[in-house]
Amino acid sequence: MRPASQFFIAETDGWVVSHRANSALPGYLVVASKRSADDLSDLSDDDLREISPLLALSQAALKEELRVPRVYIGRYGHSSGLAFHFHIIPIYEWVEKLFWRDARYRLLGQFTEGEEESETDDAELTLFVWREFCERALPPPIEGPTVSEAIDLLRKTIRLRLQAI
Repeated sequence: MRPASQFFIAETDGWVVSHRANSALPGYLVVASKRSADDLSDLSDDDLREISPLLALSQAALKEELRVPRVYIGRYGHSSGLAFHFHIIPIYEWVEKLFWRDARYRLLGQFTEGEEESETDDAELTLFVWREFCERALPPPIEGPTVSEAIDLLRKTIRLRLQAI
């Protein structure tokens, strides 16, 4: 299924790159298979050959163009009917600062054993992004480019890089 045009970024023969439609976090990308599949093992060899360079290219574009220090890439979900897809989540410095300032998320420390680490982990920041930037009616303020500006920038960058592959 093709994303709405305002979120569409680029595509290959087997994959579509788009901005996550319900995300207020600029640069939160989804890379979805064009084929019906529930698992990587259901995809063709050609699709599998395309995905690694596409994920790497998307990560590099976020880091270079939007100055994102950390990029999380993962496959989540088990809802039937959705295309097999990856989430590419930018973790800006200002996102991590918002996380640390939000006392509600300090409760997550109750679930660790042993000494508490000084840095958060990927799961905690992913939860924060999902709850605050994708599910809240009024997400926190962002710093830097808007979602629309990020989409325009990533369209140009990712499409240009795809032509070089």
